[in-house]
Amino acid sequence: MSYRTIKKLLGETSLERKCRFLFGSGLLLLITGSFYLYARQTTQLVYEQNEIAARLMVPTVILEKHWKWSESGQEFSMAEHVGKMSAELKPADLKESSWALMTLDPNPTTGPVGEDYRAMMEIGSGKHEVVYMRKDGVGRRFNYYAGVYATESCIDCHRAKQAGQNANLNVGDAIGMVKISFPLDKTHRALAWNNATLLATGIVTAFLAMLAAYAIVRYVIVKPVLHLKDVSDSIARGALNLRADIRTGDEFEELSHAFNRMLRHLVTVQEELQAVNRDYEGKNDELAQANMRLYELNNLKNEFLATISHELRTPLNSILGFSDVLLGMQNLNDKQRRYVGNIQLSGRNLLSLINDVLDLAKIESGKMELHLVEFSVADLVERLVGTMLPLAEKKNIDLGWDVDPRVPLLWQDPGKLQQILNNLLSNAIKFTPEGGRVRVRAEARGRTQFAIVVEDTGIGIPLEEQERIFEKFRQGRNVPGMQDTLTRQYEGTGLGLSIVRELAKLLGGDVQLVSEFGKGSIFTVILPTRLESPLESPSTIRLKATGIVGDGQHGVANETGKTTVISLS
Repeated sequence: MSYRTIKKLLGETSLERKCRFLFGSGLLLLITGSFYLYARQTTQLVYEQNEIAARLMVPTVILEKHWKWSESGQEFSMAEHVGKMSAELKPADLKESSWALMTLDPNPTTGPVGEDYRAMMEIGSGKHEVVYMRKDGVGRRFNYYAGVYATESCIDCHRAKQAGQNANLNVGDAIGMVKISFPLDKTHRALAWNNATLLATGIVTAFLAMLAAYAIVRYVIVKPVLHLKDVSDSIARGALNLRADIRTGDEFEELSHAFNRMLRHLVTVQEELQAVNRDYEGKNDELAQANMRLYELNNLKNEFLATISHELRTPLNSILGFSDVLLGMQNLNDKQRRYVGNIQLSGRNLLSLINDVLDLAKIESGKMELHLVEFSVADLVERLVGTMLPLAEKKNIDLGWDVDPRVPLLWQDPGKLQQILNNLLSNAIKFTPEGGRVRVRAEARGRTQFAIVVEDTGIGIPLEEQERIFEKFRQGRNVPGMQDTLTRQYEGTGLGLSIVRELAKLLGGDVQLVSEFGKGSIFTVILPTRLESPLESPSTIRLKATGIVGDGQHGVANETGKTTVISLS
């Protein structure tokens, strides 16, 4: 199993199982390793004790052999008696042991074979002792071979007993070997019992250690964590009055205190937010009511403007009509004719102002109707430029126009488009000094849009005034400190650009302005070539912007999730 597999398995289980698995595995490996080393050291110690015991028996064997040798040939042989006593006096554990003293000059035919021969060869080559453990028909046996080396007493004795045979014998020469053999069955049984005891002890120890690890993990580590989890789940379900209660006197208790402090802080913040929300909802109610009152006042204002404008046009038309009659009379002198001309000019200016106010009132009340027909924008521009040409020539202004041939026939309202272009041209000529230049262009913008561009070399508009000039009753192109001067110099109500923007939106487009003070202005009106259906009226757009939308009879103020129904009838 790879490390990644183990990591994946542990990552998909609980903390308790992870801790039990890791602690149990670690304890099992530790206990197994320690008991294995202990058993191995015990076995090695037992076998070393066997070697030590056999090594201690070597001098006794040599002495017993020499005694038997020295007593051989006498009537009462002490050798047999000593051998019998030695066998009888052996401990019970050594009764099955045996020994033999062998020379290192075996007869090729009657000498030792097998292990004895191999041991003799090793001792003859300089090795002091050899150990063999083998299994025969009787059982396991421990065979110990030790070399016998000549000393001063050995040399004297052997020269006296075997004259001439050991003339070249020196101190330290190997003259024989001692073989000591005893069974290992009891030793192996003792070792097996010892290993079984160790194994059982290891299993019991591992089991108890795993139980201890389970108890530690379950009640010391996992239980506080589960308690925190249960409290967190209850709080997530809305029980904010619960608190963690861990009394372990360790880091978990400190964690529970920190957890409770966090909960208290969250509750405090939530209460503050609720208070802010309640205050905000109250403000929203006030704002909705204020919007409703403003909407009603705006409707009253629009109705008043529409009514008063309509009522003013009737007597004004009479004044203009009678002024035309007076100008046609032949008995007027020059002074009277000039007075009548002033009356007619002022009346026409007043009629233009009333028409602007009436148009703006219609647009804001949503009563402005569209009359969609197919027409050529080139014809419209040419006709309107021709109308404005006398006014431009009066100020010596170069007025020119150009229409992109890629602009197709339009499906729009020519009256509204003419009004837009008329207002832009009037402003351009009004604010362009003598000797200036005004250009009108119609350009194609993709397949579905076109643009009317009016460019002049007039006084320009400061950057901070470029948005404000589209507001109602505001005359732009003012420099701080010079507004009164410009207002007196350039007469007007400030409704022209406001009407341009409202009409552009009504026709599905918008107005863009690029201007620099002292260098002229460029007004660009971008409209669709085909207006498929009338769009939402500007009044509806303003209602949505202020948060009041409806069907014309009922409005809905929607602010931050709270809905207020407003009657607009």
